[in-house]
Amino acid sequence: MSKDPHNNELKKAWKLNERKKLIDSIPISHENLRDLFNHLDRGGIECDHTLKETIEFLKSRNLDASKVVPWLNEYGGFCDCEVIYNVDEKFGEIVGR
Repeated sequence: MSKDPHNNELKKAWKLNERKKLIDSIPISHENLRDLFNHLDRGGIECDHTLKETIEFLKSRNLDASKVVPWLNEYGGFCDCEVIYNVDEKFGEIVGR
């Protein structure tokens, strides 16, 4: 049984639309998000199960933590290491990491 080409096109369009939604959801520039991932993934830092490093980074860039933190939480970033393990996994490629 052959696959319906129309279904394949619909699936492809849906995937592109979902990726666009992800991209549009990012509350800071791609460069800042990539830099945050790199900052948190620099090694030698033990996670204290807070977003201390993330918030310090956001403040250093004059970025609004009250907008970024809920977004990070939405994608599983409830502490610094989860930002790397969960958010970077989903958005790292999008921001060029």
